Amino acid sequence: MTDAQFSRPGAVDLSSLTQAAQTSPAAAPGGDTWVTDLTEASFNDFVQLSMQYPVVLELWSPRAQGGEQLARDLAELTDAARGSWLLGRVNVDAEPRIAQALQAQAVPYVVVLLGGQVAPLFQGTRSRDEVKAALDQIGQAAVAGGMVGKAQPLGRTAAASAGSPDEAPANPRFAAADAALERGDFAAALAEFDKLVAETPRDAEVVAGRAQAALLVRAGAYDPAEVLAAAQANPDDLEAQFRAADVELMNNRAHEGFDRLLSLVRILSGDEREQVRLRLLELFSLLGNGDPRVLKARRELSTALF
Repeated sequence: MTDAQFSRPGAVDLSSLTQAAQTSPAAAPGGDTWVTDLTEASFNDFVQLSMQYPVVLELWSPRAQGGEQLARDLAELTDAARGSWLLGRVNVDAEPRIAQALQAQAVPYVVVLLGGQVAPLFQGTRSRDEVKAALDQIGQAAVAGGMVGKAQPLGRTAAASAGSPDEAPANPRFAAADAALERGDFAAALAEFDKLVAETPRDAEVVAGRAQAALLVRAGAYDPAEVLAAAQANPDDLEAQFRAADVELMNNRAHEGFDRLLSLVRILSGDEREQVRLRLLELFSLLGNGDPRVLKARRELSTALF
């Protein structure tokens, strides 16, 4: 196992998507905003981001009456959530092909992207309370689907960006856990990460670090050949399949480990199915949501669950 393979994923750099953040209807204090205008060129990037964070799309037109207040409410609520989801605004007059792809019949039209899949939220104007209720449901669905991190802002003021180092310094919060990992005391590292998870359960870096430590603790007792043989001999033994998936990930065969557990999701139900889902989410965090194997497995997990 290499350090690179199981390094904690860092913050996602969304600077390339800053299409016209300054033209968004609202920006959070200090210049941070999670709202941007989308073009056909940047649309596919947002579809990819929906594998990591919920993405709300607001289709609008300057010709449509009554949409200004809705736009302000969507932007203000998005920035207030500070990365729980992203908001992309699409001017359908300027980007008709996006409107066609999303089958928009009239505007304003608001949809959500989760894991690359489109689900309509509402068409026409809504009160601020109705908009907030719809957005809150998105946040709940994201947590249920294992999207535990928060997106970085899509735009910052020049003052906020000035003087930023190319790389962020090491986070002192992880000092005790990282020291335990370096000296090979994986149980101590797991205990330190458990403390961090209790403090910030939706921090993707914390979740990934805990998953790494937990895997190292489990793997210390494995004989890989015996584990794989036991899994083959006992296809109905859930723990045997979990151990085999661990071995496959540690031997750079993540797709085999994911496929092993996805096959269980498709045939199990109730508590056992939930155990497998949670283990998959834990293993996903080891590679990061941007890994192509994770993206593929997430899509298959969504299909198997729903």
